[in-house]
Amino acid sequence: MTTPEPQPPSPQPSVPVSKDRVYRSPAGVAGGVLLLALALWLGIDALVAGEGRTPWMALATLLFLVPLIAAYTVRPAVFADEDRLRVRNPFRVIVLPWGQVASFRSGYSNEVFTESDDKYQLWAIPVSLRGRKKAVRQEARRASGGGRGRGGVLGGLGGGGGTGSAADGPVRAETDKVMDELRELLETRKPADGSQGEVTVRWAYEVLAPAVAGAVLLAVLLGTG
Repeated sequence: MTTPEPQPPSPQPSVPVSKDRVYRSPAGVAGGVLLLALALWLGIDALVAGEGRTPWMALATLLFLVPLIAAYTVRPAVFADEDRLRVRNPFRVIVLPWGQVASFRSGYSNEVFTESDDKYQLWAIPVSLRGRKKAVRQEARRASGGGRGRGGVLGGLGGGGGTGSAADGPVRAETDKVMDELRELLETRKPADGSQGEVTVRWAYEVLAPAVAGAVLLAVLLGTG
């Protein structure tokens, strides 16, 4: 009589992992890339062709400026999934489970408030007053009957989302639509079990350390010159 060989356990169905929705400022990223390219071009040229103290000054300036330019332009981003909101600002990363988020507010800047009344600015979603004014003009044009045809095309290009039909809802600026999307996600995910937890804040030492080192080196060079 043979002993039956043990059968391997049946594979468990994999749980789908929700992907982050990523929000950035395209204009900020584009401007930051251009500034970084200009700073690196000038700095490397001074390092290679400079004489005397010039290469050291160029090195210190690059150490100081490059992290700051990247921090304020390329680095900011907002990541949202079904469990949490992760805000990557110039010098901090804030992780907010949806259960800890109280509200979003939009004025001259877009901000998120926690249940403990802490406030964090969303650097990656800047308020565009120009975009809001453009959306208001498109909405007024549509309300007066001029939203069909040419007005609808302008609405699509301007980020307002208008198509010339009142059933589409009011025309909104692009960043305002992003905030509406985050509010809807908060409303649906706040009570979920996976959305509970504590707010965590981490300083971006990878940005602060080289910037401080560059500032110290630049101060020493200027002080001894």
